[in-house]
Amino acid sequence: MTSSPSTHAPRKQRRRGDLGPVGQAGTHVTLAVASLIALFPIVWLVYLSLGPDKDDYLHPGGIFAKATLDNYSFVLTNTEFFNWLWSTLVVAGGTTLFGVMSAATTGYAVSRMRFPGHRSLMWVLLLTQAFPIAVLIVPMYEIFSQLRLVDSHLGLILVNCTTIVPYCSWLLKGYFDTIPVELDEAGMIDGLTPFGTFWRLILPLARPGLAVAAFYAFITAFAEVAFASTFLLDDSKYTFAVGLQSFISEHDAQWNLMAATAVLIAIPVTIFFYLVQRHVVTGLTAGGVKG
Repeated sequence: MTSSPSTHAPRKQRRRGDLGPVGQAGTHVTLAVASLIALFPIVWLVYLSLGPDKDDYLHPGGIFAKATLDNYSFVLTNTEFFNWLWSTLVVAGGTTLFGVMSAATTGYAVSRMRFPGHRSLMWVLLLTQAFPIAVLIVPMYEIFSQLRLVDSHLGLILVNCTTIVPYCSWLLKGYFDTIPVELDEAGMIDGLTPFGTFWRLILPLARPGLAVAAFYAFITAFAEVAFASTFLLDDSKYTFAVGLQSFISEHDAQWNLMAATAVLIAIPVTIFFYLVQRHVVTGLTAGGVKG
């Protein structure tokens, strides 16, 4: 009597790198905990912004019973919020545009051209990041006061670029290194100038890297405090970072209004991140292929 063939399905072989049930569960738990850690400060800030009294942060358990949106209406109607918003967008947008374009031309030149001192230039840019901001404020204030750029948005944009351009130049130089040099040669064969090649061929391919640099420049200029509080004197020109200080006096701090303003401040940053987030991850990974 012949035995019947086995009806059991062949056991599935686990491929290298696949996680078992325990590993998958551990991964999900780790990601859940990390998400809670990341979201907790935001949720806590929103929660504090609903407290009607400035001392509610000392007794957060009572906020839920008397939560209100009065803090938001006060900030929008009784402060210079919209002037702060305009100033912040002008400074952050101008810094992003001018800083990224300056960094892009610098990074492209060092990546493609072999002029005397091209390596030293990048190391000098890196060295400028080693100086504390407190050391740079006094000499820059003297220079900008002589140029009559103190208490102006243009002056603050240029000051912000002194810290943004060096880092973004390194970032974009690494990204330009990943773009084949043959594209430059093809552009020159077609009659393009070096700048035409850079503008029409290289920049469109470098959009992910430009998005990362733009995001870094925007966030840095948006939240910068030291330069803004030193170079802006007129309260109508304050950025958000400086305007928040108006809620703090020598003996008092209106934490509920500060929390509401902080929540409102996060909205423009969230919108900007949404616009560039498609390219951010690609640019972060691609820029590190070549040094």
